[in-house]
Amino acid sequence: MTELVTADACALHLAPRVPATAPLRGQVLIVHGLGEHSGRYAHVARHLAGCGFDVMAYDHRGHGRSQGPRGVIPTADSLLADLGAVLAQVRAGQPGVPLLLLGHSLGGLVAGRFVAEGLARRPAPWWQAVDALVMSSPALDLGMNLAQKALLAVLGPIAPGLGVANGLKPDWICRDAAVVRAYQADPLVHGRIAPRLVRFMLDAGAQVRACAAQWATPTCLLYAGADRCVAPRGSAAFAAAAPAARVQATAYPGLAHEIFNEPEQARVLADLTTWLQARFAPLPGGRPAVSPTVSTSVVSAQAAS
Repeated sequence: MTELVTADACALHLAPRVPATAPLRGQVLIVHGLGEHSGRYAHVARHLAGCGFDVMAYDHRGHGRSQGPRGVIPTADSLLADLGAVLAQVRAGQPGVPLLLLGHSLGGLVAGRFVAEGLARRPAPWWQAVDALVMSSPALDLGMNLAQKALLAVLGPIAPGLGVANGLKPDWICRDAAVVRAYQADPLVHGRIAPRLVRFMLDAGAQVRACAAQWATPTCLLYAGADRCVAPRGSAAFAAAAPAARVQATAYPGLAHEIFNEPEQARVLADLTTWLQARFAPLPGGRPAVSPTVSTSVVSAQAAS
């Protein structure tokens, strides 16, 4: 199945499953960032598959190959409800297999806000428990100045669905010029955002930070110290308030926003691998690992999505 139709009739693109090429430890659902799409995570999926994880991914509504106006959400919790629907389908495919979320930037915020909902007295219907969370440079603080917040206060009530330029410069995402060029040439990448989505991001970031002290889900937080797309202080504040037994945070001084694409990506992926393997052992009686040739073909299909 290559798409999932939501309750409000929006077709979400589902990337092909990337099967584990080592003894199965669990499954990972990748949640991508603002303006991009799941196909940009092929190398991350391949790495995780080599660590023993099946990997799934999807495109947010208004992004990539999914339906919807670019950068627009119809309701404040649309992205959370979408994640819940995709998560339910992923879990149904392999019931009982540990499942974790890996979100980058906007995706890290969405995944973090989704997990935080479990701390509510009465969680929303879209919420489900997950076994672990990985947040990569999450948008926990947008770094907006007073003028930008004032503009949002004006535009929000009168044009919540008006897509405008997001103000992010392509060369902010990464210090690797080849990555930036590929990003700029990618027809599935866009630079639009609407006030309702900005408001969601501001509110969700504040909610995640406010829940930090009560955090219960095992979490790996990896963030760029020289980030210009989001403010690293959001991640730092969350890490400082969260229980050390639940949240392991690593800051990478000097790295730009897309830490999985930076020249130092091998170090970042190694840190992620260490954390994952310490928490997820190979499953007893798990299926045999598939051959690397099968994995490569599936990853290539994802990259072409």
